[in-house]
Amino acid sequence: MKAEQQYIDLFSQYEAMICRNSADALNALRAKAFADFEKNGFPTRKVEKYRYMDVEKFFAPNYGLNLNRLDIPVNPYEVFKCDVPNLSTMLYFVVNDSFYVKNSPTGHLPEGVVFCGLKEAAGKYPELVKRYYGKLADTGEDGIAAFNTMFAQDGVFMYIPDSVELAKPIQLVNILRADVNFMVNRRIVIVLGKGAQAKFLVCDHAMDEVNFLSTQVIEAFVGEGASFDLYELEETHNTTVRFSNLYVYQETNSRVVLNGMTLHNGTTRNSVEVTLGGKGAEVGLYGMAIADRDEQVDNYTFIDHKVSDCTSNELFKYVLDDRAVGAFSGKVLVREGAQHTVSQQTNRNICATKEARMYTQPQLEIYADDVKCSHGATVGQLDENALFYMQQRGIPLKEARLLLMFAFVNEVIDNVRMDVLKERLHRLIEKRFRGELNKCQGCAICK
Repeated sequence: MKAEQQYIDLFSQYEAMICRNSADALNALRAKAFADFEKNGFPTRKVEKYRYMDVEKFFAPNYGLNLNRLDIPVNPYEVFKCDVPNLSTMLYFVVNDSFYVKNSPTGHLPEGVVFCGLKEAAGKYPELVKRYYGKLADTGEDGIAAFNTMFAQDGVFMYIPDSVELAKPIQLVNILRADVNFMVNRRIVIVLGKGAQAKFLVCDHAMDEVNFLSTQVIEAFVGEGASFDLYELEETHNTTVRFSNLYVYQETNSRVVLNGMTLHNGTTRNSVEVTLGGKGAEVGLYGMAIADRDEQVDNYTFIDHKVSDCTSNELFKYVLDDRAVGAFSGKVLVREGAQHTVSQQTNRNICATKEARMYTQPQLEIYADDVKCSHGATVGQLDENALFYMQQRGIPLKEARLLLMFAFVNEVIDNVRMDVLKERLHRLIEKRFRGELNKCQGCAICK
């Protein structure tokens, strides 16, 4: 039996339970998502943007799902202790795929700002959620988006009204917790009004050493003149599988920074699609992956320059050791009439062993004639001359390798616009390369 059939049967049998434990705004899209999934199934390697990932095999095993929304016996505020000095964030949690409602710091939010569970938001602000939920994630075009829309019952909703600036970043910690092999499906909807400003840090952690599979769909709407930073940090373990789809739509003169960092994982597939829909919009899209053993990291990006006078800057770097596999497929589309586009796409990679593998496919598709666009990719090993030079000056080979790898990825970290987080990431990355620490030192889960 193909992997799709077990989920088709599961949804058909438990659709009523899924809907009963969710909200109308989410339930309204399930039937179409189910029809799309029945028709298309999971993406195969024949789909260009999934050519480096055998999706179906990761969904074939049996996983538990909490469709009846039973309480998970964990208090994340007790098991997660972030010790990043002076980070000063508003801290929230999602346990598996349920927003943790106890002890949430809602009192710190400015008037009019909404940050809560998606199910809760759909009950309190149904028209607002309905206006945005599912509007960017096309279930007919992507099988992962369809699957997630079928099964997601909760997640996170963030709304920043016009001209409101969040003084503190929001930190969301996704905790995977289960005693058996487990699947979670969460949604995140982000809306920034005209002139709003916010920074959002999302951290993924796994509490138990079982097999986890997570799907996540993020839809972000960034209004005219708004500024939004989204940082994603993955620190799980070698038996986790993560499929994440991020969709961003930007209005006129909006500024967005997206930075995804994979420090420790099993198999990760990230898809980022950005639409520059208003003149003067700018996006900085950055990514970094450090992988060893048999870890796999696959990043797909698509930046759509729909209108003129927009700017995109894209930089992804990988360091692969042992038998790790990396993939990067990035496409920039400059549509007809999108004059004065400025776009740069760069992918640089280091394979530290002969067994490591990197696949890279940068792409430009341009239908306008007054643009400044470039793209490039490199795959290589550590510079032997630089290693020799450093050894000649008394630096041991192991330390010289570490310093070169550390310097290589720093360019991505330097695009983090939170100084305290940037400093912390520098220390985490050094420890990761040294093999001293695979997970966040400040997390009580990981000690």
